[in-house]
Amino acid sequence: MGAEASEILERLRILRRADAPTHGGRVLSYVYDSGRADLDELAAAAALATQSVNGLDPTTFTSVAVLEREVVGFARTLLGGDNAGDDADSDVVGSVTTGGTESCFLAVKTARDVWIAAGQIGRPRLLAPVTVHAAFQKAAHLFGLDLDLVAVDPATGTLPAAALTSRLGPDVALVVVSAPSYPFAALDPIVEVAAACAASGIACHVDSCIGGWILPFWPDAAGVDVPAWDLRVPGVTSISADLHKYGYAPKGVSVLLQRGRDRQRAQYFATTRWPGYPVVNPTLLGSKSAGALAAAWAIIQRLGTEGFAELAGACARATGRLRATIAAIDGLRVVGDPVGPLIAVAMDETVPAERRVDPHHWADQARAHGWILQQQPGLGQADGSRLPPTTHLTITPVTEEHLDELCAVLQIAADEVRGVPTVTAEQVLAALPLELAAGLAAFDAAPLDSAGAFALLRQLGLIGESDDGRLPDRMAPFLALVEALPHPLTERLLTELLARSVEPR
Repeated sequence: MGAEASEILERLRILRRADAPTHGGRVLSYVYDSGRADLDELAAAAALATQSVNGLDPTTFTSVAVLEREVVGFARTLLGGDNAGDDADSDVVGSVTTGGTESCFLAVKTARDVWIAAGQIGRPRLLAPVTVHAAFQKAAHLFGLDLDLVAVDPATGTLPAAALTSRLGPDVALVVVSAPSYPFAALDPIVEVAAACAASGIACHVDSCIGGWILPFWPDAAGVDVPAWDLRVPGVTSISADLHKYGYAPKGVSVLLQRGRDRQRAQYFATTRWPGYPVVNPTLLGSKSAGALAAAWAIIQRLGTEGFAELAGACARATGRLRATIAAIDGLRVVGDPVGPLIAVAMDETVPAERRVDPHHWADQARAHGWILQQQPGLGQADGSRLPPTTHLTITPVTEEHLDELCAVLQIAADEVRGVPTVTAEQVLAALPLELAAGLAAFDAAPLDSAGAFALLRQLGLIGESDDGRLPDRMAPFLALVEALPHPLTERLLTELLARSVEPR
């Protein structure tokens, strides 16, 4: 006989105490807290009611068909799909997926298959700004597309439309633009890009995984104009929007909408060429939980457009105050003109060095005060320019309840690290044994086996004796190391770090 239920749940409670808090607004990334306990309770009850349902077959579990139909219908209205055009090719249909990555994958898979079916020869290309979500890098890799990333303005994170449209060609199977981008909350020039794509007969996907359930309400909530970005824009062929972000549903549930039934059918996989049941899958997964779908459906039923608008208002008020607070902190700057409840913060290099605030030191200091901000490394672009290191804040409705404390901490943390020099790649490498530093700088992407990668992590001080996969408390040196080392090496080391964290002990 196994352990008692009470013992099992008590151990789970103990384990959860070590997690970053998912409620209360102290983690400004990864979690989307509405601040409403009633929504959490409703979502949990809906998920429990469908716990045993297999989303694989909506003809057997007919509730799945109803729930998905109503979620897709609400999303279609929200994202401009009800008035997308007058011809049959403009009919907007869609699917509920298990998250933004799957939605992105399916957009790429559909575009590739439509491109091949049109008689194109060779290897298709996926064209996007460098700020496009990394899921598209993964999708290009898995589905066999060449990835062509276009540089953005290093000061603002915005994409010059001509920089992308000048690279259109018959080998482009899909162009992806963001509404907004995750790193800098920049809204890509979707009208201009989609028009150029339409003129060239190229599919254009809008990745609105983070913005899709809040940008429709942003003009009223924030009192600002937002350029057209959704399915009302001619030339946009598909759009993705995650319900587990500003739809406030539990992970993982997203919607992918496609313009035209025939196009959307290319998303499917179907086979009768085996002795089992006919397999027809609109998504990458076959068997899947219906719990997140049911939870998302229940929250939509509870909130409706008025409820989502009310929560967007809380996000907008909190975002406005945070932007003003950061703008007033000597040594920091908000990157560009962010659209929606996201902010990227960089060092203000226009002030003297002794007044500058390194965003990674700032985030480390805020963490010491109990607030978790997300650090983003700098990145070199193909045109030779470099995107600055930044700290990212995702604002949710619950943030408004804690603004006084958060704003005070952001100011205090900045005061505590003002003038502290940025950790440079040279400093990181200089602190290592000479032979090790020379080997890292000359790394030629030769494959590292698991033992070699683990040994290198130990030498770099990224894995301690406990080998529990925990990152250092102060992340600024770690981020500098990520920037300093060749991408293939850091990717291999991070793979080893995460893989070791879940290996049985």
